[in-house]
Amino acid sequence: MKKSWWKILCTLMLLFITTGGMLMQVPRKKILNETIRNSFFHVPMWFCMMALFICSVIYSIKYLRNQKLIYDIYAKEYARTGLVFGLLGLVTGSIWATYTWGQPWSNDIKQVSAAIALLIYAAYFVLRNSIPDLDKRARVGAVYNIFAFAMLFPTIWIIPRLTESLHPGGTGNPVADPRNMDAPMALVMWLIAIPGWILLGFWISSINIRLRKIEDKNLLHV
Repeated sequence: MKKSWWKILCTLMLLFITTGGMLMQVPRKKILNETIRNSFFHVPMWFCMMALFICSVIYSIKYLRNQKLIYDIYAKEYARTGLVFGLLGLVTGSIWATYTWGQPWSNDIKQVSAAIALLIYAAYFVLRNSIPDLDKRARVGAVYNIFAFAMLFPTIWIIPRLTESLHPGGTGNPVADPRNMDAPMALVMWLIAIPGWILLGFWISSINIRLRKIEDKNLLHV
């Protein structure tokens, strides 16, 4: 029970978001209207992706320093789950764009940059699968993972803020902007939605890591 408290907390948070978050009062913004509730789903996907990618690159660095294949497992699985949440971010964003911009894909700079970042991470798995040798795969994968993480900054955080965009928050953080949500909604976002989805990301990753360890029992003693 002591080891599962964060899983219980994650479950309660996500239950609240999928029920209370859909029923609570939200600001009546022009064009957005009720679609602003998608903030509880779309925005946390990117935060969760970043948290998982940070953990992934940390384990890649640890692998390069210690050459322990177990670190490669952690790096790969955190990157895999992070990529899934990034794709969910694109999907929820496209659904939102359908109602606010009139179409799911407008070649907006933030949409394009996010897609490029995810393609770079997708190439990480393609590269890994093309190398049969475990040690070489882990070594090359770790180096590429560091490169992929570094590319997140220009593609996600820098370039989109240098050009005009349909997406809100082009010159700042739309989640932190009080003009986009009222105090109750901001509290739910920062204290429940974002932490809840991040915990789910780590929960999924932990399951995948355990499964991977079972498949490669020899790595348990490395």
